[in-house]
Amino acid sequence: MIKFENVFKEYSNGVMALSNINLEIPKGDFVFLVGSSGAGKSSMIKLLIREEKVTRGKILVHDEDITKIPNYMIPKLRRNISVVFQDFRLLPRKTVYENVAYALEILGESKKTINREVTQALELVNLRDKMKCYPSEISGGESQRVSIARAIVNNAPHIVCDEPTGNLDDHTAWEIMQALKNINDEGTTVIMATHAANIVDKFNKRVVALKDGSIVSDVEGGCYYHENY
Repeated sequence: MIKFENVFKEYSNGVMALSNINLEIPKGDFVFLVGSSGAGKSSMIKLLIREEKVTRGKILVHDEDITKIPNYMIPKLRRNISVVFQDFRLLPRKTVYENVAYALEILGESKKTINREVTQALELVNLRDKMKCYPSEISGGESQRVSIARAIVNNAPHIVCDEPTGNLDDHTAWEIMQALKNINDEGTTVIMATHAANIVDKFNKRVVALKDGSIVSDVEGGCYYHENY
């Protein structure tokens, strides 16, 4: 369970990015965060991974208030909440396999464990046949699927995606969404910030809409457009 309780975020320039956010996301849920640029979607993600600190309020992950954890515990938090970025952030001199394995190498896992987990992650996103390729040798959609495999390889229970299809064509975007659906079907919570109305409308998942830093709609099986935003 992820829970935002009366969360406010005001930046140093005086911009109030989030105002009194209250939201519960049960384990295994699939949630789209929608709204125009500046609505507060990215701020919610930054707070959830402790890239930014709340101004007021609590964010609970498995009943632990992550707003109060010391900085040295942030890496542990991010092993439980993996992030998929719009710009992939792959290491250019490492192969697909090595990019995904790197997350486990940092944790000191054995070669046997790394091989098993990386292979499973790449199979889940249909990229096992690309494991020896370098990022320059694969497409944008394949690169994004590598970043998804990297996010799930340590079996994090939550994945947060910040505009993961933003730089991709429609066909490739749907490949990415199928990969995320497969992961969600395995029980992983997926939270995805997006402007892709066509994906939101066709995917028929929970839609949380923000406007001016406030939640204005929260609908199970919702659509992108709503009269309030």
